[in-house]
Amino acid sequence: MTRLLTILMILAGLAAPVSAQEAATEEPAAEATATAAEEDEGEEDEEEEEAGDAATTYDAKGKFDYGFSGIMARDNRTDLAPLTLASGQPVAGGAYTLKSGGFYRIAINADGSQELALSGGDFFRAIWINEIVINDIEIRPMGVHSIEFDNAGTAVISFVAVTPGRYTLSVPGSSGETQQAVFNIQ
Repeated sequence: MTRLLTILMILAGLAAPVSAQEAATEEPAAEATATAAEEDEGEEDEEEEEAGDAATTYDAKGKFDYGFSGIMARDNRTDLAPLTLASGQPVAGGAYTLKSGGFYRIAINADGSQELALSGGDFFRAIWINEIVINDIEIRPMGVHSIEFDNAGTAVISFVAVTPGRYTLSVPGSSGETQQAVFNIQ
């Protein structure tokens, strides 16, 4: 008998928070209904009634309205000047200034004159890579440290800049400033 009473007391204790949550969710709904009813009493036009109903809906708009596709829409993407991998040629024409949260696409073109790579683990950790496209093959990596070209070709990287700072992509083993691309994420 005591076991039965103990079990009943435990079940009653577990049911109390559930009933309290149900009562708490019913009260705001009742208040919203009462508020909507008060608003409808003073309104006669259908347009005004629609406005009263709209007051009880919640719209989850953020700071930016990116539309149906969100930040990854083509309208939000910025194409950057391409990087060039060629023997003795500068990698980039200048420094890139990116905004944190911006969606970007950059092409890396290799002419095949030499086996070259671009390395920059810090840069790749400061961005979120959507995809890398090589010869119409889309790669969605979890992480990248470097990209190496054995022959002529193009790789296109689409990414979202995340962490502010100054980052470089450079040809491994080179020391010249022309053999690197500088990205400033603000």
